[in-house]
This record gives sequence, C-alpha cells and structure tokens, in this order.
Amino acid sequence: VAGPCPGARVPASARRQVTAGQLRERGNALFQAGDHAAALAAYTQALSLCEVEPERAVLHRNRAACYLKLEDYAKAEADASKAIEANGRDMKALFRRSQALQKLGRLDQAVSDLQRCVSLEPKNKAFQEALRALGSSMHEKMKTMSCTDSKVEQMFQILLDPEEKDADKKQKAAQNLIVLAREEAGAEKIFQSDGVRLLTELLDTAKADLMLAALRTLVGLCSGHRSRTMAILAELGAPRLSAVLGVEHEQVSLAACNLLHVMFDSLKEGLQKDFHGKEDAVVLDSSKDLKLLIKHLLELLALEGASAHGRDNALNLLIKVVPRKSPKETNNSMSLWVIDQGLKKILEVGSTVCGAPGSLPVTENSRMSASVLLSKLYDDLKCDAERENFHHLCEDYVRSWFEGHELAGKLRAIQTVSCLLQGPSDAGNRVLELEGIMDSVLSLCASVCEAHQLVAVEALIHAADKAKRASFITANGVSLLKEIYKHSERDSIRIRALVGLCKLGSAGGTDFSMKQFAEGSTMKLAKQCRKWLCNEMIDAGTRRWAVEGLAYLTFDADVKEEFVEDKAAMQAMFHLAKSEDRSVLYAVASTLVNCTNSYDHEEPDPQMLELAKYAKQHIPEQHPKDKPDFVKRRVRKLLTAGVVSALTCMVKSENLALTNSCRELISRVFLALVEEAEDRGGVVAQGGGKVLIPLSLEGTEVGQTKAAQALAKITITSNPEMAFPGERIYEVVRPLVSLLHLQRTGLENFEGLMALTNLAGISERLRQKILKEKAVPMIEGYMFEEHELIRLAATECMCNMAMSKEVQELFLAEGSDRLKLMVLYSGEEDEKLRRAASGTLAMLTALHPPICKRIPQVTAHWLEILQALLLSPSAELQHRGAVVVMNMMAAEREVAEQLIASEMLEILSVLAKDKDKP
Repeated sequence: VAGPCPGARVPASARRQVTAGQLRERGNALFQAGDHAAALAAYTQALSLCEVEPERAVLHRNRAACYLKLEDYAKAEADASKAIEANGRDMKALFRRSQALQKLGRLDQAVSDLQRCVSLEPKNKAFQEALRALGSSMHEKMKTMSCTDSKVEQMFQILLDPEEKDADKKQKAAQNLIVLAREEAGAEKIFQSDGVRLLTELLDTAKADLMLAALRTLVGLCSGHRSRTMAILAELGAPRLSAVLGVEHEQVSLAACNLLHVMFDSLKEGLQKDFHGKEDAVVLDSSKDLKLLIKHLLELLALEGASAHGRDNALNLLIKVVPRKSPKETNNSMSLWVIDQGLKKILEVGSTVCGAPGSLPVTENSRMSASVLLSKLYDDLKCDAERENFHHLCEDYVRSWFEGHELAGKLRAIQTVSCLLQGPSDAGNRVLELEGIMDSVLSLCASVCEAHQLVAVEALIHAADKAKRASFITANGVSLLKEIYKHSERDSIRIRALVGLCKLGSAGGTDFSMKQFAEGSTMKLAKQCRKWLCNEMIDAGTRRWAVEGLAYLTFDADVKEEFVEDKAAMQAMFHLAKSEDRSVLYAVASTLVNCTNSYDHEEPDPQMLELAKYAKQHIPEQHPKDKPDFVKRRVRKLLTAGVVSALTCMVKSENLALTNSCRELISRVFLALVEEAEDRGGVVAQGGGKVLIPLSLEGTEVGQTKAAQALAKITITSNPEMAFPGERIYEVVRPLVSLLHLQRTGLENFEGLMALTNLAGISERLRQKILKEKAVPMIEGYMFEEHELIRLAATECMCNMAMSKEVQELFLAEGSDRLKLMVLYSGEEDEKLRRAASGTLAMLTALHPPICKRIPQVTAHWLEILQALLLSPSAELQHRGAVVVMNMMAAEREVAEQLIASEMLEILSVLAKDKDKP
C-alpha cells in the first residue's frame, strides 16, 4: 500500500550539504515530471537557503509557475510580483503575473503586464495571441456592462406589454432576466432599476409563465444578500408571497417555495456577497422578518383556499428552516415559538380525513410531512418542561375533537393520533392513553364505512408499532384484524389489516424460536403482500402498505429467501422507492436491511447462554437461512435486481421523509452491499460512491459511521481517483478520518487507516486535506496500538503522509519520539511493519536531510538496525536500508564517518557485487 521507497528522491549531492542551486534543479525536474506540489516544496526550501537577490527572483518566478498549476492564483501573483520587483524586464514573471491576474478577474492589470511583455519581445507570438484574446474578452465585458441598463428596461417592457403577442420573444426576455439576476452585478442592476416593483407587477398578472419568471429572478436578487432580501420582503410583503405559495399551479408554488427558502437562508445566515462590506455600517436585525414569514406559512397550513401542493411546500419549508441544524446550536427559540403559535395548525393538516366534508385539500404526502415536522420540533426541545408543554397542546387538540363533535370529531382525533405516532411517538403514546381513544379505534375498525374503517385500521397499525401498546393490541386487535382480513371485500382495507397482522406477527424479530403465528402463516401473509405489490391495477398509495407488511415479515429468513427469488416483487418495490410517494422510503429501507441482515446482532456470551439454560430463561435462536452464505447469495440477487439505483434515487430525491433513521438504514444496506470486494466496482458504477458521501456527513452517528466504513472499503480496493472523480475525492477525507475516533471499533479504525493510506499516496493536495482534518495525531496514536494489523496500517499511512513538508517537520520536533519509534520499528520482527517503517525513514531522509543527523541521536541501536536491514533476506528491506544509508552519507560528514567506522562499508561492498539484486 505504502509504495516502494523512492530512490529518485535522493539528493543530487553525495558528499556535501544540499545547496540552493541543487534544490532549484530538483524543483525543475519535479516540475517537468508534473509533481508541482513537490516542486513548490523544493523551491521554497531553496529560498530559505538562498541570499543572492537575482537567484531569489528566479525562485519566486518558478514558485509562481507552481502556484498557477496548483490554481492558487493569489500566491502566484504575489510571487511573480516579487520577481518583477527585482527585475522589471523579467518577461516570464510578467507573463505569469498576467495569467494570475486574469484568473483573479483583474483584467485591466493583466492587460498592462501583457503589453509590457509584447514591448519587450514584439515578435513573440504567444504574447501577441494572449493579448488579443484578453483584449477581446475585456471588450465583451465592457460592451455587456454598457448595454445592461437598456436591456433590463427592454426586458420588462416586453414582459409587461399586454399587446406583445410573440410568446418566443417573451420567453427569451424572461430567460435573459433570470440569467442576469444570477450574476451579482446584474442582480444589483435590476434592483437599482426599480426592478422589484416591476417584478411585483409580473407576479400580480396571475399568468403562470410571467409569475415563474418573476420568482426565479427574485431568487437571484435574494441569494446570499441579506439587505436586498429585507428590502424585497418589505416591498412584496409576506402575505403576497404566502398567497403565491398557495396557488393551484404546481410549478409556480414550487418556485415560490424555492424563493422563500433562499430568503430564509439569506436572513438567517447573512451570507454577504456585498462589495467592500457595504452592510458593515448598519447592523441588520432580520429576526422580525423571519418570524413574519413563518407566521404566514403557519396560517397557510390551515387556510381552506390554499392548494394541496402549496400546503406541502409550506410544511417542507418549515421542516428545513425552523429546527436547529445541529445540537451544538444552543438557541431553540424558533422551534418553541412555532410550537406555541402554530402546533395546532400543523395538527390541522395531520388530522385531515380525506373526503370528509370541509376537509383541507391535501396530497398523499401531506400527513407524512406533518409527522416529520412534528417529530423535528419535538426533537429540538431541550428539557422536560418544554416537552410537557408539547404533550399538553397535543392532548388539548385531540380532546377538542374527541369530545362533543360526534363521529366526525372522533375520526379527526384518531387521525391526529396516527399522525403523532408516525412522528413524535412519545406524544402519540400519550394521546393514545386518553380515555376512550383506544376503544373508539377498535369499534371503528368494524365500521361498514370504508373511509372510517381506513382511519381506524391505520391508527391500530401505527399503535402496534409501539411497545407500550403492543401487548394490549395483541390481546384485543389480532382477532379483529384477522376478521377484517378474511371477510372485507375491499383490498384497501384488507391490505392494511394484513400489515397490522404482520407487525404483530414479527414481535419476535429475528429470533427464530419466538414466532407469533402458526407454522406457514407468515409465508402466506408474505405471498399475499408480494401479490399486491406486483398488482399495478391497485393504486400506489395502497401498494405502499404491501411494502410496510414486508418490512415486518422479512424478519423471517424464509420470507427473505422467497422475496429475493421473486424478481417482479423486487422490481415493483424499487419502482415504488423511486416514485413521488415519500412515505414508502422507510419501509423499503427496512425490508432491505432485513434481507441483507445489516441490523445489529451481537453474538451471545457462551457463559451467559449456559446460565440462561440453567435458569430456564428464553434463549434467542438464529434461523439456519440467516447464516453468512445465505446472506451473501441474497445480496448478490439484490444487486442483480438493481438495488443500488433504487437506493441512489432514495437519497438523491432530497426527500423530507428521508429522516435520519431512514438514512441510517440505507447506510447499513450499502455497507452490506460492499462487503465483498468484487461487488464494489458495480456499486460505484451505479452511483453508490457518490451518494455515500452525503450519508456519511449527515444523519445519526451510527448511520454516518456505516456510510464512512462503506466508503473506506471502496477506497481500499478501488482506484480512488476513478471511484470518486474530480473534487469528490476531497469530500471523502472527512468521513474516513471520522473512522479513526477512539469510540469506533478496531475494524473501523483499521479500514479508515487503510483508505487514508491510499489517498495520502495520490497527491499533496489530498495530504493537505488529511492534515487539515487533524488526522495525523490520531494516525500516530494508532502506531502504538497493540493489535498488529492496526499498528501496521497506521505506520503505512504515516509513510505516505511523510511526503508532506509539515509531517517531515514533526519528526524533528523537540521532545518528540516519532523518529525514534520509526527507527525501532525498522528493527522489529514483523516484516511488514519493518517494511513500512524503513520505507518512511527512506522517504524522510531523502526529502528532509536534517533528519539524517538526528537518527544517531534517537537510539543507541540505530547502526545495528540499519545493518540488520541490509543483511535481511528480503530484497525490499535491503533496498530501503541502502537508501537510508546513502541519504545519511550524503547529508552529514560526522554521520558518514560513524557509518564508515562500523562494518557498514564491508556490508555495502558485498551487496554492491550481488548481480541478482540490481
């Protein structure tokens, strides 16, 4: 892993100190070879040794070339300027500075440098061509800026002219306006040209295409600009924005949702793209604006005239902007304010009974979104008093419907219970215990009205999920659900009753000896679920319940085996996972976790088993078909059926039903899918590597760790540059470093170290990213680990990290034992550890000669260890030892004398004659 020792890195001088000139030559060779980061390090070291001004100017000029290649244009400009200060006629420095200035957007200064180059060397075609290209781009920019004013006015005239009938012309004007607003200069120009008033006129036309153009342009104006956002909000008004969000036109509502999200971000974060700290002079308080917008969103939830899509978009916005992003943020006042002002309005959506007289218009996702919002608000509470207030508000709301509203009120109350059980289940359990609620659920399950029966059966199913009620429901609900399942004529009711039975039937989980139903019943239920799942004549909302059933039944290994054999059922489930019905995600993920056995299962302690037998206590048993060979076969079948593309769609959809617990389940499945090295390429090819990155950075701690471990497995056996192309490879570093934390398992530590070793060997930029994530102290810590594989992996990782200048300096730090440890490990019995440690020494002595002088000072056994390396039967160890000795001979006369005074010369003479080891 930690590649062969680089003989090419040996200093040019063999018998004296390295000079600035030699370092410059080495830098030139490295630059020619394309290793720009290493060339930069060589030139920097040369600068520290060089005092002659003309030579320093050349080194600054060369560093500017390196910085240009590394895309650090500010530093390229600074170094080129230093070279020009020493010699104003240095054409290479002038040309390099012009390139840097061009990239920094300072075109006028870039032109000035290029003109100087041309005047110094008029016949140079490269200079002439560069000046021509730059002049033309400047001309275009000036031309664009000069006619922007008239263009803005013209675009609004075309859009607002009622006589203009040319649809293409209007569409082009709208598109131009949107594009212009994306650039800061263009956005400011629209804003200053009375643009907000004109955009308001476009919104008020009530024509969808004009409204979309106005909303998308406003997004550009508000993005990252707090003062402009506050001004726009003051002019448009929160009621108008809320009304646009609630329109029937789905695209317009979505565009309004996007605008409001951008406004929230600008008001909350205050990301300021303003020029030269324009806002610094005024302290802007945007909290009132935030509350005003949220107040109108809450009012929209309970507004009868608002569209179903508008209501969903309002819920989604509240989910994104109200709760804290991280527990590290201490202020949860926004959530407390929303609970006090709007909890009952959120429950209005959650308690809606579709088809009932006077019910709010909702989509199939509305109630799920309400549950997610309630759950996030509840999780954002910090103390018992806050939670108690939440419970009281929920109980008061349920009582208000349950008492004195006859049947319609009881249905609303039961629907509220379902909504809470799917969200903050503690609150759901509390209201479920209110007097009369459970009795009403059981009695309504037998109703002749389908709508009433649906509400009650769904409530019973959600209640069966929760351990507090399960025993009561097992006693009272199973016979009732069986009756409904056997005798109901409606598939929509039967499928829900079946899910209730599935939930109660899976109470034993994976414990083979704890089965609720008679032999074969589980298989019959699963077969019926698969049949419904594949029946495209049934609506998707009802088929979702079939997946819910399988999520419970697949605890049984026989059911898992039959499911993965049924390709049509797997395809139907994957198709549902990619659909717009968000509520199916958790059930799909749960089914896949069961099929891949990626849930947590600890092996019981043999002594505890004996004690349990002696005490006649229950002992869990594993199903024979849950053994590793069966699991491996199931994983292969899922991969063949296209599980990766389904999981990728689930993560990419930015779905609000993709809760943290759902993300954790998906991470568990991915980890199971990449368990075998030969499957990893296929997972990456279908987009698995890409979606694992967000999974490893957001969600539960367990979920993030599982995703990070899956990334590590891919990085270890694949070429990381192909698995994570472009900038994505840098995003992988943080998840991998998280695997080094002490609370992770030994296997996670080991795989994290192995993956980081591969990354550290690729480029200096990646090594810098690993350093930035503070991984080096953790890597060092694992070099002292008792477990030999972890110790080896850490040493190999350090070997590759040692190519960085900062790491090399650490080995010379005062009071540090890093170098001593490397020297001692080079003399250990474990050959792989010796290879990694001696490779690190070879690297360090080549790249950082002062280390050569320190080696004899760290341990009295240094000569003996180096001789043992040279006398080793392993050619690799001999090679590493020879490079270390050569570097030490070249670096310091005193060290060279010590080496020659020992038996080293004799050993080297023998090795030099060995023709089998060139």
